[in-house]
Amino acid sequence: MLHDDQIAADRDSVRETGDEAEDEAVYLAAFARIEADPSSELFVLTDADGTLVGTLQFNVLPGLSRRGSDRAQLEAVRIDSARRGGGLGSQFIGWALEEARRRGCGHVQLTSDARRVDARRFYERLGFVASHVGMKREL
Repeated sequence: MLHDDQIAADRDSVRETGDEAEDEAVYLAAFARIEADPSSELFVLTDADGTLVGTLQFNVLPGLSRRGSDRAQLEAVRIDSARRGGGLGSQFIGWALEEARRRGCGHVQLTSDARRVDARRFYERLGFVASHVGMKREL
């Protein structure tokens, strides 16, 4: 699902090494790091037939601000493009919000590429507010 749209496909494209096993190993290593980190989990959403329809990486970050409250960071939120618009994304995010509350997080944060206008509208409908300016620097 990471390659399901052009923005992610450009950013996460499989390297043109000609060695698919090498490219796959990069992602398998990332899955292993997530699995080994007790503060990070990758959740998948499947339909009744067991078909993968969504993903969400859930990280709990300890914080000093907001009276030392933990925060949940959502990453890699994806719904299969053929299944969008049917409420799955809203339900998945709703579940993540409840999971964050259950874990004692004070708030939930996420980022969305500035070019993803529809995604930003989706998150705003769910109550997210663009309260901060995010910055990134490639290393």
